Amino acid sequence: MIDTESRATAPTATPIPTPPANGTVTGLVSGILDDAQTLVRQQIEMLKAEVREDFTRSKQAAEFGALGIVLLTVGMLGLVTALANLLHEHYQFSMGASWGITGTLFTILGGAAAATSYLLLERFNPLPDKTFNALQENLSWKTTPKM
Repeated sequence: MIDTESRATAPTATPIPTPPANGTVTGLVSGILDDAQTLVRQQIEMLKAEVREDFTRSKQAAEFGALGIVLLTVGMLGLVTALANLLHEHYQFSMGASWGITGTLFTILGGAAAATSYLLLERFNPLPDKTFNALQENLSWKTTPKM
């Protein structure tokens, strides 16, 4: 036996509105424009979210980077002084030569670090790639004819 009462109370899916059979060109164009506006709004929101996320990450990295630079500077000044004094006292170099050797060593290391930084920054792309790729995909989908 079939329970007709439970069928009557079961939730039904929301019907998908069907376009009117006598749709006008104006109605169709209006629908296309509405869809295009919705798509553009979604792309703009996606772009904003991605830029906001990139900015937050960059800000956090800059904060830690600045703190690291300050601490490294203080530490390196102590090491440079210690190295110059070690060369002067242990190896009997004059104080000028000790500072010259130390300065040359750190200039070479600093140049290598700067070159590495330059190479890394050349590979960095600050543009929101995900959003532009999604926009390009959406535009190609809209312009590609359906078969």
